[in-house]
Amino acid sequence: MPPSRDPYALQEYLAAATLKAAADLEAALLRLPEDRRDWSPGGDARSAANVVAECAILNASTADLVRTRAFPEDFDLAAYQRARGELAAGDTATLLALLQKNTGTAAAAIRAAPAEDLGVPVAMPWGPMTLAQVIAYPHWNMSYHEGQINYIASILGLLK
Repeated sequence: MPPSRDPYALQEYLAAATLKAAADLEAALLRLPEDRRDWSPGGDARSAANVVAECAILNASTADLVRTRAFPEDFDLAAYQRARGELAAGDTATLLALLQKNTGTAAAAIRAAPAEDLGVPVAMPWGPMTLAQVIAYPHWNMSYHEGQINYIASILGLLK
């Protein structure tokens, strides 16, 4: 059975919300001067570019998780952290292109999730999540990180 195209279905709502969250995250990043996108407000705080890199990478990973319903057994945290750091250290255009590409992939996977499977548990390293919780993750994660970037903008005096 094809996925629901009911505009009120959870999958349609979350796919649209995920795409909007990516656009909002991009706008927040671009609000920062280019020389402050990799700036950290202190200590172990992450930069705006770093949190956007996280979202760009994890949106593809979440799409895979939605399709396979399995967390990768061979997940390498150190490799992920290196990739995130390299992406964050690169140019903004490359970072945003990957965010847009992987968000589109995530939205398509979210839309394709069958309604009857939304309650199915997906084993995660920290405990099970339902498929509904998994498809909500990209929207939540990007919205959360938009707030972090806006906090950096407020410290810089850009949100007057």
